[in-house]
Amino acid sequence: MKIDKRFILSFVAPFMILISAIGLILRDNSRKIFYLPVGLVGVSVILEKDIRRRLERKNILKKIKTYKKVK
Repeated sequence: MKIDKRFILSFVAPFMILISAIGLILRDNSRKIFYLPVGLVGVSVILEKDIRRRLERKNILKKIKTYKKVK
């Protein structure tokens, strides 16, 4: 059984946020700052994917509308 790489990579960003949250909760005060960048990267990856998906959908809709006007 072959597993799709994109399927596995879709869990990386939420896993990074989870690791960051656990690290911020369980570590002592002097080392909490080290988990903050991991969480920020996870959030930025999710937001970037969402923005890219919306822009691609908008472009596809524009192409469909232009084909309808030609007929």
